Amino acid sequence: MKRILIGILMCLLMAGLAYAKEDASMKDMFSVIHARKSVRNFTGAAVNKADLEKIIKAGMAAPTAANMQPWSFIVINERKILDDLAAELPNAKMLTKAGAAIIVCTEPDKANGKSQDLAIIDASLAGENILLAIEALGYGGVWTAAYPYVDRMKHVKAVLNIPDKVIPLNVIVIGVPAGEDKPKDKYREGKIHWERW
Repeated sequence: MKRILIGILMCLLMAGLAYAKEDASMKDMFSVIHARKSVRNFTGAAVNKADLEKIIKAGMAAPTAANMQPWSFIVINERKILDDLAAELPNAKMLTKAGAAIIVCTEPDKANGKSQDLAIIDASLAGENILLAIEALGYGGVWTAAYPYVDRMKHVKAVLNIPDKVIPLNVIVIGVPAGEDKPKDKYREGKIHWERW
């Protein structure tokens, strides 16, 4: 009887711990979402390869139309390539101090209905997951657009040898934040419509 009672108490304790862990995870998720910011100031420190793999895995967990997954990712942590990209990308000069970058690419031929619009939407969703994973791991990140700028896409394609049919959507700059960039409160009640416009 004593063993049964101890077993029941252990089960209740484990269930309580699981509930507390789930509750903490929920809070952590919202903390990450609200802490996410565009970081443009980095220390120059490297980004761990294992963390880059976690970040990419998070990107690939994004929703995608008909599960077609028309995305591809180029992960860069080589200093020369980061600097070469920075040279012709006006909004990505911070690459010179970043530890890494991920270029989110998309292939319309691999999207649902071979739709360029759906390919871009799918890759954008992956990009947001990447940004949230970067924040969750304690790094800083910023989305810098390649698409729809012809000159920027041309430069990214040339530096990284990207095939013509592939669209480099963005260059997500990643690094150890210098601590200068802060999140913005973007909540606006006037942007919410309940039931109808």
